[in-house]
Amino acid sequence: MVVGARRAGLSISQSAQLLGFSRTTISKVYKEWCEKGKTSSMRQSCGRKCLVDARGQRRMGRLIQADRRATLTEITTRYNRGMQQSICEATTRTTLRRMGYNSRRPHRVPLISTTNRKKRLQFARAHQNWTVEDWKNVAWSDESRFLLRHSHGRVRIWRKQNENMDPSCLVTTVQAAGVMVWGMFSWHTLGPLVPIGHRLNATAYLSIVSDHVHPFMT
Repeated sequence: MVVGARRAGLSISQSAQLLGFSRTTISKVYKEWCEKGKTSSMRQSCGRKCLVDARGQRRMGRLIQADRRATLTEITTRYNRGMQQSICEATTRTTLRRMGYNSRRPHRVPLISTTNRKKRLQFARAHQNWTVEDWKNVAWSDESRFLLRHSHGRVRIWRKQNENMDPSCLVTTVQAAGVMVWGMFSWHTLGPLVPIGHRLNATAYLSIVSDHVHPFMT
């Protein structure tokens, strides 16, 4: 590219601006090509030597996998432990970006147990062929807590572009003190909104179903 730019009539400054190299590099590469007819040796000597090789990248990748929420300072400190040549935070950031990692805010998802996650998947697979007419005969209900105050804590994690829904890249939401209500809806209409002033256990849930769902469905 350097030789092509110079032979096309571009000056050293113009070539440097176009290709993103320094004027010194442009001058040396073109001079070597004119004298030796090749530029391979110069290409190897251009630029700063990478401080984190392939082995170092694998080490840094393991650190990320072990703690997605680690700060840049923490990653750098942990990486430098036991290493002969230490690196700075700027090098850590550059290496992570080269590996495809960026600092992102994690997706927030409800706290669901492994058992309930499997049950939901089984339900989805069992009803994947249902038609709209089938779903019109279903009533949906759920309870929700409206928080009196929210946490403003911000969490950031390191992840690649395709890891946004990886379990290690998610933050679960846990509901705090607030007002709990129960409600339901169907294809045709909305059901009642029922305040819940106590813990919703199996007995309380059956009581709500008996008092509100049956009249709603009839």
